[in-house]
Amino acid sequence: MTWETVIGLEIHVQLNTKSKIFSGASTAFGAEPNAHASVVECALPGVLPVMNREVVEKAIKLGLALDAKINRKNVFDRKNYFYPDLPKGYQISQLDLPIVEHGKLEIVADDEVRIINVTRAHMEEDAGKSVHEGLDGATGIDLNRAGTPLLEVVSEPEMRSAAEAVAYAKALHGLVTWLDICDGNMAEGSFRIDANVSVRPKGQAEFGIRREIKNLNSFRFLEAAINYEVEAQIEILEDGGKVQQATMLFDPDKGETRVMRLKEDAHDYRYFPDPDLLPIIISDDQMQKARDDMPELPKEMAARFVADFGVSNYDARLLTASRSQAEFFETAATASKQGKIVANWMNGELAAALNKAGLELADSPITALRLAGLATKISDGTLSGKLAKKAFEAMWAEPAASIEQIIEKHGLVQITDTDAIEAMVDEVLASNAKAIEQFKSGNEKALNAIVGHVMKASKGKANPAQVQDLIKAKLG
Repeated sequence: MTWETVIGLEIHVQLNTKSKIFSGASTAFGAEPNAHASVVECALPGVLPVMNREVVEKAIKLGLALDAKINRKNVFDRKNYFYPDLPKGYQISQLDLPIVEHGKLEIVADDEVRIINVTRAHMEEDAGKSVHEGLDGATGIDLNRAGTPLLEVVSEPEMRSAAEAVAYAKALHGLVTWLDICDGNMAEGSFRIDANVSVRPKGQAEFGIRREIKNLNSFRFLEAAINYEVEAQIEILEDGGKVQQATMLFDPDKGETRVMRLKEDAHDYRYFPDPDLLPIIISDDQMQKARDDMPELPKEMAARFVADFGVSNYDARLLTASRSQAEFFETAATASKQGKIVANWMNGELAAALNKAGLELADSPITALRLAGLATKISDGTLSGKLAKKAFEAMWAEPAASIEQIIEKHGLVQITDTDAIEAMVDEVLASNAKAIEQFKSGNEKALNAIVGHVMKASKGKANPAQVQDLIKAKLG
């Protein structure tokens, strides 16, 4: 039996407002437990929610970026369930009239561009948090997070592998941070992923029974959890069993999922319109203000990078994966006027060095202007490719030094003097008769060997293009 995986993601995007969705309490992370729990979050009798206008504005921005329908009338509903970190006994959310519907998000997975449809994005309040650590077996309740504004972004079940799911999650993460509606800090819970996973026989139209893996807070855990769950469901089915609809947790230490509870359906939550909140009607002025405040989006900026700086479509997509990366590239490419060189080094050596050091681009010892200086020295012939790599390593280790100081200190100036290069070429040709004979017999690789000997003799400083031209001229 050949099985097909079906994945849909529900992603909780915590909006970076200063106050909560229905109260003036702070949303700042890291305070003492319950320091930011107001009477609204504590559900004291007689208190009423008041809508935070900024939440609506940020939701509209996401809708515009997803090219989605934005509903002008928005109604809030009560989602009823009992849990210790939800004092009211219900969560204020949106069921039938979400603010955003029918959007789409472009992803790149396995070097292929795909469009994943976004079913909806709705506004809701976050719940509190149960705390188990350091309480001698007891459980504490911290309501600091309760009432923090969320957008729950729900995809269509159109992803067919863990790799596609990760690509979608990364694309949405990049978009919400680009729009500056979420800080994207997954460790602090600002971007949490629930993965709905099912399998079905290849070619079958109807979906299999899905299980939802809750609260995945890293892309690595998302991929591992989906892969484990897919194998577990296939094993159940091939053994003649039936997959139960359930809510799952992922144990990163064991690398496996486990059942948390049997999954509820929408009717189990007894949704009904919240009587304390009037419908929100979005005006034409609000829509226009949101459009006016929109930044240049990644797809638009990528197209501009191709047109203005001559980079490839593939490189442009990589460079616009995040706003910080795009700004870094534009600064370096504008200063050096060498977009292709900057793109190559950002996507190559710089990315590798950052990954090895475990650093973010913002913490790179090689700034955009320092990389621009390196690109300039490569383009004007001061540095060959090999010398440029040595210069890059020195720049990384010596963040206060300019490119000129690096070149002078480490003796990295490329030799372009024709007489000096010709002397080295003559010396190499005099001692490599066999390679010359092979080249004249039509073996092009022999030319590379001769060039390599000259570059070695020059300690990598000779201009390789001049070396090759001189060898070809001398060998006819």
